[in-house]
Amino acid sequence: MNLLPFLVPLQSGLTGVYLTAAIIIIPVVFLFAMIRRYKRCPSDRILVVYGKTGGGLSAKCVHGGAAFIWPIIQDYEFLDLTPMSIEVNLTNALSKQNIRVNVPSRFTIGISTEPSVMQNAAERLLGLQLDAVQDLAQEIIFGQLRLVVASMDIEEINSDRDQFLSHITHSVEAELKKVGLKLINVNITDIHDESGYIQALGKEAAAKAINEAKVSVAQKVRDGSIGEANAMQDQRIQVAAADANAVHGENTAKVQVANSNADRRSREAEAERIANASEKVQAAKALEEAYAAEKIAEDARAKRKEAEQGADIIVPARIDKQKIEIDAEAEAEQIRRIAKGEADAIFMKKEAEAKGMYEILTKQALGLEQIVKAAGDDAKDAVLLLVADKLPELVKTQAEAIKNIKIDKVTVWENGGGKDGKTSTSNFISGMYKSVPPLQEMFNMAGMQLPNYLKGEEVENTSEKPTEDTTPKE
Repeated sequence: MNLLPFLVPLQSGLTGVYLTAAIIIIPVVFLFAMIRRYKRCPSDRILVVYGKTGGGLSAKCVHGGAAFIWPIIQDYEFLDLTPMSIEVNLTNALSKQNIRVNVPSRFTIGISTEPSVMQNAAERLLGLQLDAVQDLAQEIIFGQLRLVVASMDIEEINSDRDQFLSHITHSVEAELKKVGLKLINVNITDIHDESGYIQALGKEAAAKAINEAKVSVAQKVRDGSIGEANAMQDQRIQVAAADANAVHGENTAKVQVANSNADRRSREAEAERIANASEKVQAAKALEEAYAAEKIAEDARAKRKEAEQGADIIVPARIDKQKIEIDAEAEAEQIRRIAKGEADAIFMKKEAEAKGMYEILTKQALGLEQIVKAAGDDAKDAVLLLVADKLPELVKTQAEAIKNIKIDKVTVWENGGGKDGKTSTSNFISGMYKSVPPLQEMFNMAGMQLPNYLKGEEVENTSEKPTEDTTPKE
């Protein structure tokens, strides 16, 4: 029996299932691997990511957070923040006074969480065992503790422990930060020296304390005796004062009782007086209110009467006044409209005149432009043309100036000679010519010449004798 036709579809179906399973499983595996590379840092550790971290740093420190660790290019480790207790028994340390002392102490340290100090810890402590870290810290503490003891006197070390601990903390912590550690606590158990100097100081201090205690006890006994005597004296004084105060109190009480009775009677009389006065005042107020009510009623009646009269007189007058105002407003409106019409007419007239003047001036300008072009664009020749055109009018004007002179009534006495060879007649004509507007200049501008006799030049004398004047001489 041939099974090949049945196996081929079955094989194709299995291949499709495998491909589908691979497409689903591969992303899931990849996502799971990526999730596993996301590392969370607990609060008692520091996550140190090293490898290619970027930013120019050899490692990246994370405390109390999380970071993604890239495969192949990055890896990570943890630094433990658990405090470490180190016993440091310093012996034969030379003090400032060259006295050797023993300083047994215990230091508690741990890895710091400050950003810059964490970086130092990642660079110098990563991979070290706890014992190696403790040995490194112990060496640093020993060296700094010796320096602090060498800089202080025995008295300062023994008496001022706070200052001693402050110096130790300042010196040791600065050096521990260089390797990424932090000083948490310092405990100095005891300090002693081989020469017994500190013990002697202790005995001296104890004896001084005992003596001061004895003095204090004696002073307290003395103060007690004095205090007892003062107490007895104060007792007798206070008893006598209490008796006196009791008698004074009784007398005062009696006086107060008498004053109280007198005050009571006075208040009763005052209350009765106030009551009587109040009754009279209330009665007066009642009468006053009655009078006021009557006055209000009278005023109301007067106002009503006044209103009735006003309705009969004022209302018609007010209506007449409003009618007059309406008529005046209508008349004013009519006058305003007439004035507006006249103003519009005047405006239109002036506007027409302005347009006419504008047309005249425009035509004159065009005419002048044509005259200048006719003169060959020579402004001087154009002016001569204009003057020649107006010359008859100018001559007429000149003639008007002397036309009313009665020439036949003028007598000129001629003596036959004159200055510069001119006769009196020529001088007279020349003077008369000068009294006329300057016609010569106008003729000169027009390119013309006046006759010589009008210029004041020599004139031919046709008469030898002057005309007789019948007017009597003065």
